Amino acid sequence: QVQLVESGGGLVQPGASLRLSCAASGFSISGIHMTWVRQPPGKGVEWVSSILGDGSITKYKDSVKGRFTISRDNAKNMVYLQMDSLNPEDTAVYYCHTLSYWGKGTLVTVSS
Repeated sequence: QVQLVESGGGLVQPGASLRLSCAASGFSISGIHMTWVRQPPGKGVEWVSSILGDGSITKYKDSVKGRFTISRDNAKNMVYLQMDSLNPEDTAVYYCHTLSYWGKGTLVTVSS
């Protein structure tokens, strides 16, 4: 059974950091383009970051450049999103996505 399971979300204050994890099972992520997207409250889904199958190229939404870092460990079948200097506009449910697969998401709330 193919699954993507996100974890690592939570409630943090502005300026804090969080590290999201995405555990894939039922298939190998090796060589597969992986993506993080998010859905802010009351808004549509927006792309956040992507990483090529070998990790050689990463891309980011402009508003998170310099603050977020996507990475992957193909041996562990994991993808990560390190989020630093969080601000309230980063509040959203974050989803791991690849091919036709989606996780159930992890909620990140940034609030003082």
